[in-house]
Amino acid sequence: MTEPSRHTAFEDAQGLIFGTLMCALGLQFLQHAGFITGQTAGLALVISYASGWGFGAVFFVVNLPFYWLGLRRIGLAFTVKSLIAVSLLSAMAALMPRYLDFSTLHPLLAGVLFGFTTGAGLLAIFRHGGSLGGIGIVALMVQDRTGFRAGWLQMGFDAVLFALALLWIPADRVLWSVPGVVILNAVLAINHRRDRYVAT
Repeated sequence: MTEPSRHTAFEDAQGLIFGTLMCALGLQFLQHAGFITGQTAGLALVISYASGWGFGAVFFVVNLPFYWLGLRRIGLAFTVKSLIAVSLLSAMAALMPRYLDFSTLHPLLAGVLFGFTTGAGLLAIFRHGGSLGGIGIVALMVQDRTGFRAGWLQMGFDAVLFALALLWIPADRVLWSVPGVVILNAVLAINHRRDRYVAT
């Protein structure tokens, strides 16, 4: 059996740019509707809604403690790529609202579009050896060591986060947020599998 070839630096760069751009687009759907998501992005959104601080800066800061974990447990290359991806997403999320707006966007469509675009973005980032930090790092560690799929682990964490979000965010907005998170994590669970794809 032929060993899979490693991605070149150029391939990694385009993968990280594509992935973060898709995730930034997904966040525009989410923020326009006033919804939340899971993982550290969801935590950053809740803080952003509650405080009025920009999502990009909050997201970057929330992820800082997880880089140490990624460095210790997965390696320098993964941690550097994750830092680059988080930095790119933080910048894109801050800039994109200046150039993109929606006059009409149904809540269900907002969630569906968020789930699929962000799922595609995260797949690209994972397959090029990075993550968007936070729970994604923990989920990838667990998947690599136990085989338990990252998408399902993230979905469990998201369920807890959504329950806590009800303390600060209206229930209807939390409920409308659920389809997007389910789609996102299902995309990851179905498509990011060690038996089908080996990231190099």
